[in-house]
Amino acid sequence: MGEAKPPTDWPKTYQEAVVLQEELCQRVRLVPLPRQPRLVAGADAICNRADTRIFGAVAVYRYPELELIEEAGVAGECPFPYRTGLLSFREVPILAAALAQLKERPDVVLVDGQGIAHPRGLGLATHLGLVADIPTIGVAKSRLVGIGEEPALAAGSYNHLILKGKIVGLILRTRTGIKPLYVSPGHRITLPECLHITLGCVTKYRIPLPVRQADLLSRRLRRLDPDEALA
Repeated sequence: MGEAKPPTDWPKTYQEAVVLQEELCQRVRLVPLPRQPRLVAGADAICNRADTRIFGAVAVYRYPELELIEEAGVAGECPFPYRTGLLSFREVPILAAALAQLKERPDVVLVDGQGIAHPRGLGLATHLGLVADIPTIGVAKSRLVGIGEEPALAAGSYNHLILKGKIVGLILRTRTGIKPLYVSPGHRITLPECLHITLGCVTKYRIPLPVRQADLLSRRLRRLDPDEALA
């Protein structure tokens, strides 16, 4: 597990973070991928119980075979307190550091969080996509913004997630009869591609396999951290 230092120029207050979000959201591009992805990663992060350290993990799979080929994990100081709508300011630095540890750069990263389905259009997946300059998909377990009806019970069913009259994502059923996920584009990808790739990464679990593996790795890193063991 690597160790990352928190960025020195990172926002320290709610107001600074919101101003930066409003600036960054103007740079988001929802454009088609240049080619069919061959490497798809999942990214997730978790803080320790004291909320002082954060653990970021990335798991890379060959796609569409879903063969795990590489993992990377990084720990560091938690750079921002928990605030609704500002999750990215806690998790982007550590996830970007984990991505930088990889030997092979993925074509797409599925992120445990929102993409543009966010009050200011800059959820965790979008922010990470901009910082790392990489296509990203937001795969969230709960709704942050928007309206839309639950999809039919069959796996693969979806309805649009609407915010202020604009489609910002999908309410997607990945497993028959199981709670849906909230999928939205992050950066450098289109909504139809998000749907296709997300479903292509689902196996026997509700959560796409790369994201699930990253979650398991981040939790393992937290358990192994000396500070957590002493808590």
